[in-house]
Amino acid sequence: MPEVLAYATDDHNAQFYRTTISRREPGPTEIYFEIKYAGICHSDIHTARAEWGPAIYPLVPGHEIVGIVAKIGDQVTKFKVGDKVGIGCFVDSCGECEQCKAGHEQFCTTTPRTIWTYNSIGRDGRPTYGGYSQAITVEQDYAIRIPEEIAFEKAAPLLCAGVTLYSPLKRWGAGPGKKVAIIGMGGLGHVGVQIAAKMGAEVVVISQTMSKKDDGLRFGASDYFANSEPERIKELRGTLDLMVSTVAAVADLDAMLRLLKPGGVLVDVGLPEHASTLRLSSLTTGNKVLAGSQIGGIPETQEVLDFCATHGVAPQVEIISGDQITDAYDKVVHSKVRYRYVIDTSTF
Repeated sequence: MPEVLAYATDDHNAQFYRTTISRREPGPTEIYFEIKYAGICHSDIHTARAEWGPAIYPLVPGHEIVGIVAKIGDQVTKFKVGDKVGIGCFVDSCGECEQCKAGHEQFCTTTPRTIWTYNSIGRDGRPTYGGYSQAITVEQDYAIRIPEEIAFEKAAPLLCAGVTLYSPLKRWGAGPGKKVAIIGMGGLGHVGVQIAAKMGAEVVVISQTMSKKDDGLRFGASDYFANSEPERIKELRGTLDLMVSTVAAVADLDAMLRLLKPGGVLVDVGLPEHASTLRLSSLTTGNKVLAGSQIGGIPETQEVLDFCATHGVAPQVEIISGDQITDAYDKVVHSKVRYRYVIDTSTF
């Protein structure tokens, strides 16, 4: 079994250290690829710090992974050695249930259910380890082809952040004639602004401050609003067809719903740690919809990579080394990273 370098944490304090982990040799339908870049997602932080429940330690997070195929099984047909590939939030599922057959493997309902890229138990009975490592083995059906048109390091966040925004925008009809608000202009939101604009929607940003206004307009927004200017936000009341909230903090749902047109939709992808409340009348008045969205299946993840390649959508990234991961977590939580950190695994 190949031994590779990785960064792991042993408890909820999320102090990362350099270590060695084992990866299995690829089976008949598996590929083994050398990881080049891995994004840091806020989900990594919640999991490593046990904020969403107990974690399996030692934990090697990372589900925004891109690399180059180094070995393939003798029955692999989808990839060859040298191909650029990626892995998102999961690495296996039953493949046979209704959800899997519909391309929604993230909602697998049959044993083994969805096997997440890390903090899960694989079919071999061993904990899964994620992308903060130098290589990984995966079934070919759960790998994504990375288009040449996307810079390799910028492709990594699209495996989670990209599909997390693309999926609800597509599902709820972002496009010409629709006015869409992206709430939050961080690692998720700045990708959503670009995608919604390329879909043809009129896009506005609602952020904490005006500090990223120039970026928002450059990414395709037609206007930019800040919570620090509540009187300006009132201008949006009853004007929005769709809102996608990317913030990981509890928000005033009633106030947000007032910004929607009748029949409008508010989608949460930010996953606040604590419970939210709202008045049901905020939904019934105007036939409004409050929805959630969780990543996307394999077909949709490939679709978003191809969409971004065609339309020139690219996350804004800051490259860091492995020994900077612990500090990077604190910076993400305190909004001290502008958009997205990506780890260069050659620094391990």
